[in-house]
Amino acid sequence: MYRAAFIIILFLFVSKITLGQELNCTVQIISSQIQSSDKRIFKTLQTAIYEFMNNRKWTAEQFRSEERIECSILINVTEWNIDEFKATMQIQARRPIYNSSYDSRMLNISESNLQFRYLEYDPLEFSENAHISELTSVLAFYAYIIIGLDYDSFSLLGGSNYLNKAQGVVNNAQSSEHKKGWTSMSKKNKYWLVDDMLNQIYKPYRECIYNYHRQGLDKMADDANSSRVIITESLEGLEKIYLQEPSSFILRVFFDSKADEIINIYSSASPSEKSRIVKLLKKIDPANTTRYEKILK
Repeated sequence: MYRAAFIIILFLFVSKITLGQELNCTVQIISSQIQSSDKRIFKTLQTAIYEFMNNRKWTAEQFRSEERIECSILINVTEWNIDEFKATMQIQARRPIYNSSYDSRMLNISESNLQFRYLEYDPLEFSENAHISELTSVLAFYAYIIIGLDYDSFSLLGGSNYLNKAQGVVNNAQSSEHKKGWTSMSKKNKYWLVDDMLNQIYKPYRECIYNYHRQGLDKMADDANSSRVIITESLEGLEKIYLQEPSSFILRVFFDSKADEIINIYSSASPSEKSRIVKLLKKIDPANTTRYEKILK
């Protein structure tokens, strides 16, 4: 397992090894918009989601405690009536960079219209073969996406198995009462996120995830200039996606996670490097044009 081998080297000094689950997920539930004197259910929900994400085995691999993937879920409840919830949700994931204390953000994505049922103290159940509840399907979907991206960053296309599992969650949820988030009816939802990741047309995205992180960031401490060249080439690969689909959802997801990091990477680049990358970024990520001007300063 490429990821395991890498982290073993990274944490070679660790003498006590604990085998366990894959995710180290922090969970926060915000309920400031709910007018109620008893908000215990939100604490209970927070604990239930935390245990669901962190105590469940998502893969057949054994992860050491220091290998667990750092991620977070923030749910802001906007409406609540007994067991019915409406909320927004933000999901983030991070990856350690070799020979540094820096964590690179792998995912930064939001759900703007999350609706689910939860009865206090009811167990959160999930099956890979059936859609049991909206909440657990959403959580499982993002668990597989996070793991798939993490594996992709350590070995080329290494996360395919988990991205396929995420697509399986989508397929099972086609019958959901909130199916808009699970079908092709919307252009920016869970259906298209994993469909794009697995689509051969968008393969340059996953190639970029590997080259940018494993061949680029992981080697920055040894040779920053050569690593930056590899990162530039990996970003140039995304232009193929832009030429196919300028408004591609997968490009938006990538730059929502990486724009700030990219600006920092090129802060010490040569003038010619800066000019080259800014020209590319303005083309394939025009929404952040003003921000990328900072690279030239």
